[in-house]
Amino acid sequence: MDCIVYRSERRVGAYVYVSDAAALERLPAVLKQGLGPLVEVLRLELTPERRLAREDAGRVLANIAGVGYHVQFPPTGQVPGEGSLTGDRDHA
Repeated sequence: MDCIVYRSERRVGAYVYVSDAAALERLPAVLKQGLGPLVEVLRLELTPERRLAREDAGRVLANIAGVGYHVQFPPTGQVPGEGSLTGDRDHA
């Protein structure tokens, strides 16, 4: 799957994975608000076998297929005050 990765300008260490730029329009309003402006940082072909630095590629693909996006937050405790906006680290 073609994948685009965006970096949050507001939340250090937060990234959004989508299959196309139009998917950003479908992000929940609370998520958009919490992440602030997003800047494209990477385009890649994502497969279940692909190694990602902090995420399981299979889980990213499943989230994109299921809800249309995947949000990666920094590990808990790494960035003070950072964490999931919804409490569900698998989807947001």
